[in-house]
Amino acid sequence: MKTRKSDTYKKSYSIVAAAETLGQQQFIKHQKRHKLYIFWSRIILFVAFLALWQISANLGWIDKFYFSSPSEIGALFVHDIKDKSLLTHIGITLFESGVSFLLIILCSLLIATFFWFYPSLGKLFEPFLIVLNSLPKSALAPLIIVWLGTGLRTIILCGMSVGIFGCILNLYQSFSQTDPERLKLIETLGGTKMQAFTKVVFPGNIPTFISLSKVNIGLALVGVIIGEFLAGRRGLGYLIIYGSQVFKLDMVILSIAILCAIAMLIYGILNYIEQKSID
Repeated sequence: MKTRKSDTYKKSYSIVAAAETLGQQQFIKHQKRHKLYIFWSRIILFVAFLALWQISANLGWIDKFYFSSPSEIGALFVHDIKDKSLLTHIGITLFESGVSFLLIILCSLLIATFFWFYPSLGKLFEPFLIVLNSLPKSALAPLIIVWLGTGLRTIILCGMSVGIFGCILNLYQSFSQTDPERLKLIETLGGTKMQAFTKVVFPGNIPTFISLSKVNIGLALVGVIIGEFLAGRRGLGYLIIYGSQVFKLDMVILSIAILCAIAMLIYGILNYIEQKSID
């Protein structure tokens, strides 16, 4: 009798397990189909936008002088790639943005860590950081130009000024909100404050750190473009200003499109790193 009951239980359990496995497989397939649907819908929407833009320019619905067309922008892109002038401008903007981003992350991490070790200093400087973060960064650019002149240092500093204050504030607040029970456990076990930071505070805030990086790479790019508007002689920001001054609007639109592509690429890379860190 007991053997029959156990056999019946095993059969029912295997049926439930098989049903769960089948349901999981169906759910995974549904998620994959949904992702493919979203991906191809985006592609189709983008292609449809380009087609409508080209047709409107060809039929005279829009003025080519002001709006250009995908074919003209594509031809300009190929021409500038062949003579390597565009690659130079793209490389300069990427270099300036990369240096600004790395300096934002490094300086913010060091200052936020210092404030965590000395909370009284963090509270002292917090109002000033809030004010500086709220200040329109374009207002600082003319001062930076007067102080440093035009050139690479000015543009990199403009790139830093857009994101560094907010990054310091967010990192410091994130460090301060670390689970106090874990910190108390480290203290109870005789650990130092440095050990508490390296074992609990920083590892527990890595997702926040990556999220801030995703935001600040875009802000660094914005700041660099502002700097190139005002103090650059090369770079995509310079091309935008130069193109608008000589009414070569296809150059302006091409530079903006390249900036969009750069931002999407960088966001995709950081998003991939974030997913890997979570896994």
